[in-house]
Amino acid sequence: MISGLALIDKPQGWTSHDVVARLRKVAGTRRVGHAGTLDPMATGLLLIGINSATKLLTFLVGEDKTYFATIRLGASTITDDKESDVLVYGDETKIAELNEAAIEHALEQFRGDIMQVPSSVSAIKVDGERAYAKVRSGNEVKLAARAVEIKTFKIIKPVGLTEQDGHKYFDIEVQVDCSSGTYIRALARDLGAALGVGGHLTGLRRTRIGNYKIEQAQELEGLTEETLSVLDISIAAKQQFEIRNLSDQEVIDLRHGKRLKASGEGAQPFAGIDADGKLVAMLTVSGKDLKSLVVFGVES
Repeated sequence: MISGLALIDKPQGWTSHDVVARLRKVAGTRRVGHAGTLDPMATGLLLIGINSATKLLTFLVGEDKTYFATIRLGASTITDDKESDVLVYGDETKIAELNEAAIEHALEQFRGDIMQVPSSVSAIKVDGERAYAKVRSGNEVKLAARAVEIKTFKIIKPVGLTEQDGHKYFDIEVQVDCSSGTYIRALARDLGAALGVGGHLTGLRRTRIGNYKIEQAQELEGLTEETLSVLDISIAAKQQFEIRNLSDQEVIDLRHGKRLKASGEGAQPFAGIDADGKLVAMLTVSGKDLKSLVVFGVES
């Protein structure tokens, strides 16, 4: 039985649910989930938990991420990306005056700890319904700003002025290192607003989630049960989390629901590893003790 963390390079046009459905067929199990969605337009790294590794996904969804994106300055769209109609085109004189220095100056306000209003077509629930569903039904949605951290937001290639269908734009390619919950579409929207010309996303690729990188990922095309490669859950946990080496008695105690004595660990979740290098539990500090957040079966 296949069990572990699969790193998949999601192709454009696929939803994250599509990838999960495909992996269920490949792995021959319903116990498949993902850690953090990607829009159909986006490509790149998607973490897929299979069987016992689904328990690890809870601790991976909040990891920071790296994206490479193409932002088109000069028009605002309904969905803040190229997948919908243009709401308004920017003034062509202002667009023609754009340059790398001016854009770099505008980028400064979006670095560090900022408050970001998510895209109205996000998956955030409003009164029990997804925001994007409300928008598609013709309702106006206003989401509250939320705190995010933008560690890197830099131009890696100023593509420059371009023209399409009689309209002028200024395209840039950027790298974004950010906290979980950041909307890159919203960054494109807000950068365009700051420059007074509007902006939206035309390309997006995720290359990192925590310590997992796109170089480790497999493509979906031609993937079979025989060719599917997964990280053993213990290896996957040790790649991402700090570890606590457990004695045999501590392993027994954890499996019987007991707490352990803390010994200077941080409060963040970390991996409890037995003498054989196997993942036993995800742990956190609670007062002077360590408590388990989830305990993995012996078969894991």
